[in-house]
Amino acid sequence: MRVKLRWKLINEENKAYKKAKRDGLPYRTEEFYNGDTARQLLARSRYALYKSPVKWTNNQRLRMNILFEQYPQLRQAYDHVREFNAIYSKPLTRDEALRQLSEWMIRSRKHKTPGFKRMANTIEKHFEHILNYFENRSTNASAESFNAKIKGFRAMQRGVSDTNFFLFRLSKIYASPHVLN
Repeated sequence: MRVKLRWKLINEENKAYKKAKRDGLPYRTEEFYNGDTARQLLARSRYALYKSPVKWTNNQRLRMNILFEQYPQLRQAYDHVREFNAIYSKPLTRDEALRQLSEWMIRSRKHKTPGFKRMANTIEKHFEHILNYFENRSTNASAESFNAKIKGFRAMQRGVSDTNFFLFRLSKIYASPHVLN
């Protein structure tokens, strides 16, 4: 949403600049009280939108206040994402998570931003797998990490011609000592 707003603003500024140049007038963009132009505001707010408000620096806090004043739809989208993040940050049971995720998906489908509707559909499609996270709070990150190590090792060896020898070398390098005995 921020990117679309930014490109729309860039196109409008370019048109205004060309018109001012055609009319022989100087072109000057409006600045906010923190010194940012609207274009800079949208560009520089990128990283703050990924953070929790408690992690914002003073400059980011000031910038985000201006951003949310100028673009209230960004505030709504940011708050909706924060609600989703809050579900994962609380120690919820599977049933509580089911209820909260369902409520979030209902609100997402009513949201004006199409990305939230797609996200709600994706969550619904993988609902059981997502809810499994709330049973013991574990992910498949370790499996993904090991898979990346195997791919890296395979690339380092420039492919695999002898599968048995490859698996033997893999087990010697990455297996823990108690597994090999």
